[in-house]
Amino acid sequence: MQITTEVVSGLERRLNITVPAQRLKSQFDARLQRVAKTAKINGFRPGKVPLSRIQAEYGQSIQQDVINDLVRDTVFEALEQEKINAVGMPSIESVDVNDTGLVYKALVEVYPEVTVNSFDGLTVERQISSVGDADVDTMIDNLRKQRQVFAAKKGKAADGDQVTFDFEGSIDGELFDGGASKGFKLILGSNKMIPGFEAGIVGMKAGEEKVIEVTFPADYQAENLAGKLAQFKINVSEVESAKLPEIDAQFLQLFGIDLAPAEGGIDKLKADVRKNMEREVKSSLRNQLKQQAFDAVLAANEIEVPKAMVAEEITRQRKMMLQQFAQQFGGAQQFDEKMLPDELFQDKSERSVKLGVLISKVIADANLQVDQERVKAMIAESAESYEDPTEVIEYYTNDKQQRAQVEAVVLEYQVVDHILAGATVTEVTVDYQELLKRNQQQQG
Repeated sequence: MQITTEVVSGLERRLNITVPAQRLKSQFDARLQRVAKTAKINGFRPGKVPLSRIQAEYGQSIQQDVINDLVRDTVFEALEQEKINAVGMPSIESVDVNDTGLVYKALVEVYPEVTVNSFDGLTVERQISSVGDADVDTMIDNLRKQRQVFAAKKGKAADGDQVTFDFEGSIDGELFDGGASKGFKLILGSNKMIPGFEAGIVGMKAGEEKVIEVTFPADYQAENLAGKLAQFKINVSEVESAKLPEIDAQFLQLFGIDLAPAEGGIDKLKADVRKNMEREVKSSLRNQLKQQAFDAVLAANEIEVPKAMVAEEITRQRKMMLQQFAQQFGGAQQFDEKMLPDELFQDKSERSVKLGVLISKVIADANLQVDQERVKAMIAESAESYEDPTEVIEYYTNDKQQRAQVEAVVLEYQVVDHILAGATVTEVTVDYQELLKRNQQQQG
């Protein structure tokens, strides 16, 4: 088999492949013989049809089948012979049969050969944060708010009140899709609506109606509304004030705590809440540091990645989003993949693939192996938040798939440590509430 390889672009290679005529003829003759054994042609008994008649009847289809099989088999032989580390399936550009044999061209993408630049010039920010008494009190207040009840009140609506109202939105006197609702409930101060909407309702009473003006943000997801001045007719039917539950025996029992001093009571609740918050802070700071380190490596190493790898990542991210939609809506609604075009995931997928290639190279260059002691420590840390930590530890230890996921996370953190050992690390103290805000922005 004759093969020549040419560089088409950075990662694309074209293979010009010639399969000898003898190999093509040999496979054609063998398949012709097989067909002759079972072919049914009027005037002949099965197995007694002359090969010339078989070739006249089936020769063209047999030839095409043989060509397809040879292309399928020999393209991978060619990749191996040329030592090409291909990504994705080869694309067959042209196929021809002449006196020399089967001649065809195959276009493939190759896995990039990268060199990761030294970490010496990298600057990484390490955030430091801690949980204070006030943060614990705020968290307990949030736990109370999650269980608050509302009761009708007289007077004006204020922040924290729940308001039930009808609204109808218009722009230049024209109603717009999605701009109306009846019996809508909103807790003022929750900032769930566009800027200015909730502020316009503050001070209204049950039975009151008025029109408020708000401007949609310039980056609003609905392009036909972005930056537009809109009028909303508001009709309030009910105003309710919030009532927080007392921290009593009933409230503490929700968290498995007895009010009795011997069981810790309120102090036990605060201690448990603080422990959970500190665990979350530790995890958050660790992830922030990983993000910082990986962003720095990515910025310092511009590489090209195969389109096939990006396409695969786009498919993966689309599937994940569709699964999230299904979970959010209880699986009751079917979502069409067409509603999530490739462009929606393109940038994120390219970044993910580039980072994956770079991190794989860092692991190979440093010969990093999974630290099993760190795996055990991470499993134990994760198990602390469960009622029976021992059961969780056994589950992760004995389930190969779950343990492999933990090992992958640990290996990533080992890569972070390796990067930080060569980078310049600056420490920045971040208030706990600010840390939460940053996390929410990052997730959003």
